[in-house]
Amino acid sequence: MMNVPPLVREKLNALPDKPGCYLMRDRKGTIIYVGKAVSLRKRVQSYFRDSTVRTAPPKLRSLIHSVANLEVVPVRNDTEALLMESTLIKQYHPRFNILLRDDKRFSALRADPREPVPRITTCRIMRDDHAFYLGPFPSGSVVRTVLDFTEKRFGLRKCTPIVPGAETYKHCINDIVRFCSAPCVARVTPEEYRMRFDEACAFLRGERLGIIEEVKAQMEAAARARDFEKAALLRDTWLALCEMVKQRRRVCLSTPEMREADARGGVRELQQVIGLPSPPALIEAFDISNLFGTHSVASMVVAVNGLPDRRFYRRFRIRTVEGADDPRSMAEVIRRRYTRVLGEGRPLPGLVLVDGGVTQLGAARAELAALGLGHVPSVGLAERFEEIVTGDGAPLQLPPESKARKVLTRLRDEAHRFALDYHRRLRGRIIRESVLDDIPGIGAVRKAALLKRFGSVSRLSKATVEEIDAVPGIDRTLAEAIARNTQIAR
Repeated sequence: MMNVPPLVREKLNALPDKPGCYLMRDRKGTIIYVGKAVSLRKRVQSYFRDSTVRTAPPKLRSLIHSVANLEVVPVRNDTEALLMESTLIKQYHPRFNILLRDDKRFSALRADPREPVPRITTCRIMRDDHAFYLGPFPSGSVVRTVLDFTEKRFGLRKCTPIVPGAETYKHCINDIVRFCSAPCVARVTPEEYRMRFDEACAFLRGERLGIIEEVKAQMEAAARARDFEKAALLRDTWLALCEMVKQRRRVCLSTPEMREADARGGVRELQQVIGLPSPPALIEAFDISNLFGTHSVASMVVAVNGLPDRRFYRRFRIRTVEGADDPRSMAEVIRRRYTRVLGEGRPLPGLVLVDGGVTQLGAARAELAALGLGHVPSVGLAERFEEIVTGDGAPLQLPPESKARKVLTRLRDEAHRFALDYHRRLRGRIIRESVLDDIPGIGAVRKAALLKRFGSVSRLSKATVEEIDAVPGIDRTLAEAIARNTQIAR
């Protein structure tokens, strides 16, 4: 292996064989490249082989020689890695990334059953607006193909008026070329159109798999008849529909009432499987984020009746623990959280959930007991097999379709997302501030004056000594020091 910085070499040896994203940093801590991988270990290690350096194009060689540190974020599958890569690139704008640097988002399908004559459309932002969503999909062609097939198959309208009428129909031939059922001119009754729409949503949820098999059969029949053009079109449609089915686990295609009913069912199931005295209407979940032991933070997210409620989320910056020590960090957060709860007389949760196994759970329970809260139920959720760790016996492994498991995994994932988001923001702020903070003679007043004049450290790094010297409170000597340090950081 080529000459690799000791810190990078240490992390290369600890890389997981899992899908995820990797972030490469230069010696000043700036993120210079974001990538994704099916196997983080194989992909990241491949950069630092002698053969790679010998045969790589100049841009890649420049990237490799610039790397002084790296981080990885494991995820569950390669699709999540692709979506996370896009998000990270948009957030950090690494200079070595060329693809995905625009502001586009991945496409999804949206259907709002509250509309008088509902239709299905494409969108790029999935809002919490009680509509049906399917996606997002990394491939825009999949979204367009699935939408086109669904509209034609179920006779859904494509026109944009909220309530289409005869005036709309004057200039429309979708009933001829796209098999629209034409509710605008009463070709079908409102009740029949609503049934078509409901069936289309059930199909998109993956509840009508027989339709996909029909497309496959039509494709094979066209191929046997040597109608290869038609067979190719059907093949593309069939592959897009298969991709839709593969992604349906990412779908949030349910009404608010159904989501609430499933969540309440999961809470009741939790009471049974864990043996709680009552259904845990209030669940507080904790997660620690300390990528390679730097700037450790924690998150607390809350579920009310099984559904996350952002009003009660909290963030913590670890104060008493150095390095990556999840059990001690968890103990600190539990102690701080419930000391405050007791002091303010707030209600106690029906269940405390910690992200981790027996060690993290033991640390949390010890702090609860020290506060006189040993009676508050607590469990851990081990990520590897999604096992519920009770600490009183063998872990519980619920089936994937279990509503109780979905409640816990959804909350654990939300806690992980919330902690990771705080960690990134904190590290970004520290990186942005560190260059000026390290210059002797730069305090809060002078820093504010510099940032007010230039807008950012990046712009400051491009300024001349004369331009910096013109800022009130900055003399020539200090201006030279600022220019020297900020240009090195750049």
